[in-house]
Amino acid sequence: MDVFEAIRKRRSVRLFQNTSVPLEDLLKIVDAGRLAPSGSNLQRREFIIITDRATLFRLNEVQPVFDTGAAIGVIVDQTRWAVEDASAAVENILLAATALGYGSCWIEGTLIPREEEVKELLNIPKEKRLFALIPIGIPLTSGEQAPKRPLEEITHLNRYGNKLSLPSEG
Repeated sequence: MDVFEAIRKRRSVRLFQNTSVPLEDLLKIVDAGRLAPSGSNLQRREFIIITDRATLFRLNEVQPVFDTGAAIGVIVDQTRWAVEDASAAVENILLAATALGYGSCWIEGTLIPREEEVKELLNIPKEKRLFALIPIGIPLTSGEQAPKRPLEEITHLNRYGNKLSLPSEG
């Protein structure tokens, strides 16, 4: 699957089949996160691959989307470009998971109130930030990506307000 197909197929999956994910695939997915751009190439992000059923069960109590075969935690130092670096890594992880035929979901906002609890569960040092948790697995149901606004509605050419006219198909 090429990158454009993965982008078009990627969707947020919150219900998964109860099957494991091979470590080899998880390592490929994390490697895609590792290869994401990083401000000044500081590379101050780390990853946790979670496959332990008891840990996934505990995570599912905190955030009910972790009834799955695996999850990946994205951890960053609280430094300049941490949000940008982690976001780039997360997007690469989501696309790599899609390319390998897995579903995934970027969990961050609802994690924030329970971050300290989850950091303790995963033994993450207090000075680090658990930026996101990403469940990875085989989707329980098939589906399409949520509808997106048309390209011509959101694209400007050279100056804001100068709407782009796309050639008509046909």
